[in-house]
Amino acid sequence: MNASYRFEVAANWTRGRNGVVTAETGIPGLPFSAPPEFHGEAGLWTPEHFLLGAVASCFVAAFGAVAEFSKFEPAALQISVEGTVEKVDGGYRFTRILILPVLTVKDPADCERGTRLLEKAERACLVTRSLQSEVILESRVEVLEEVATV
Repeated sequence: MNASYRFEVAANWTRGRNGVVTAETGIPGLPFSAPPEFHGEAGLWTPEHFLLGAVASCFVAAFGAVAEFSKFEPAALQISVEGTVEKVDGGYRFTRILILPVLTVKDPADCERGTRLLEKAERACLVTRSLQSEVILESRVEVLEEVATV
């Protein structure tokens, strides 16, 4: 039997190229605009930010699940995501998404395993698997430096 899950958001136009996106009850709405490059208002979330945020948050959640399942305890994970939008036949689209996680581990012996788990998280991420864009993972694993106390 196949599992099926449904998620829903709504967006309401407010003015110009702006609006508010909402999800389930109790989750605050997020004001957004088209990006300034497309004559939107600066300083607001854009649909492009939402997509990259979905990639970043999905990757973090997937890594958390993979690490938990593997009984791996990282010291920290920080991720940034960069997207390239280009004009192609039919209009603009994301052509490349670069995922840049920095995993910090406590023990140098965990570096190789951490790299493998980052790669596994990228493959497990529902959002990146759903995209047509090229998705590139450039991970880095660092060892936590102990801070000497005086």
